[in-house]
Amino acid sequence: MRLIADAIKESIGHPGPIGVFDSGYGGLTILRELRRAIPDADFLYLGDNARAPYGSRSFDLVYNFTLEAVRYLFARGCQLVILACNTASAKALRNIQQHDLPAIDPARRVLGVIRPTTEIIDRYTDTGHIGLFATPGTVASQSYDLELAKLHPGITLHSHACPMWVSLVENLEADSPGADYFVKKEIDSLLSADPLIDTIILGCTHYPLLYDKIRHYTPDNIKILIQGKIVAESLLDYLCRHPEMDRMITRGRSLELLTTEEPDKFSGLASVFMGENISSLRVHDLNAPV
Repeated sequence: MRLIADAIKESIGHPGPIGVFDSGYGGLTILRELRRAIPDADFLYLGDNARAPYGSRSFDLVYNFTLEAVRYLFARGCQLVILACNTASAKALRNIQQHDLPAIDPARRVLGVIRPTTEIIDRYTDTGHIGLFATPGTVASQSYDLELAKLHPGITLHSHACPMWVSLVENLEADSPGADYFVKKEIDSLLSADPLIDTIILGCTHYPLLYDKIRHYTPDNIKILIQGKIVAESLLDYLCRHPEMDRMITRGRSLELLTTEEPDKFSGLASVFMGENISSLRVHDLNAPV
């Protein structure tokens, strides 16, 4: 067994799997699309389910939890980590990129899900009015507002928090009549706030499991963007532009899923997100030797 810091040092310069991190289950919708886009790559997924949800936690806690997860994935050999979580991307990514990576290993990379989504939004909107459905934590962070202001200052964003949607998905009630009520309620509220919206971002990785209901209650002329495919296409482009990182990814088509909670519980719901039967292993302590 090696300490996390020692394991990170020993893995410097050695190819490894693509790390994918989320506070829980939602990032599996990102992982699913990443595997479709890069089918020969090895992937290592980590869900911090024992401490989820992150959305209501402070910036400092989310940052500390996310940094622990990133360091753990680095210690397991990942040279590239995707924060497949809007909350972690909003509250932790910038600090990790600017302050921690230079000290840990300047050659490694940590990427998020917000930037890829905001980069391409102008391709979809005609009115320049965008809606965002997200968790209260992501909305409060204003990360989408800040990114859009930098990339597309002419676009108007209206963010709307959907506090019930994650619970609907994780309690397997996405197809229930109760879900119809909460989905329609939030859509009506968003569109009444800005009738010019012609594109909606699903800014939480759980929300694709509610897509059919969201689509049903959203006018046909409004586009609905799911992050998984956008993030996968962005990563492919990134690897084409950075062949030195592409060479740092092992290509054995393997998949390993880790969780900080009971693996049987995780695997059951994770199979719903992935659309296939999967198994997982438990990590009891992200700071323990690996």
